[in-house]
Amino acid sequence: MKCPKCGQTLRQSKKNPDKMLCDNCRKSYWIDDLEDEYSAPVAPFKTWKLVSGILSIILFVFVTFQSCAAGLANTLEENGEVGGSAGVIVAIMLLAGGIVSIATRKGGKGGNIALIVLFGIGALCGFTMAGSYGDLYIWAAWCLICVILAIVALIKSKK
Repeated sequence: MKCPKCGQTLRQSKKNPDKMLCDNCRKSYWIDDLEDEYSAPVAPFKTWKLVSGILSIILFVFVTFQSCAAGLANTLEENGEVGGSAGVIVAIMLLAGGIVSIATRKGGKGGNIALIVLFGIGALCGFTMAGSYGDLYIWAAWCLICVILAIVALIKSKK
């Protein structure tokens, strides 16, 4: 590991194996702090994944109830629309994507790929089957935003 201040190679402390020392600038660092500093470019994606995961799970509840109401209205009107059913699919993708987003926020390409697939299915179903259920376009747009950010995280990840 390199010293964040001067760039020299750090050595492990003999007294405390959890500390690294810089002989050049006489500074000591906790190993955990150094790992956080070296992974700083990934930190915004960790935050994004946590926030989007929580929002997606909250939206799941809202979209589920709204979609059930839209589906019931479609059934009672016998208009042949499938917006309510599509909304349930989008809601399930929001829940699954939210869980995956929170669980994989610390890295890995597999989590980003799973997010692209889950939110991609949600966006595709929402945009193509919304019909007169106009709010479904909003939830599909949220899924599309999550897909785009997952693609950016996948491209920027070093792992």
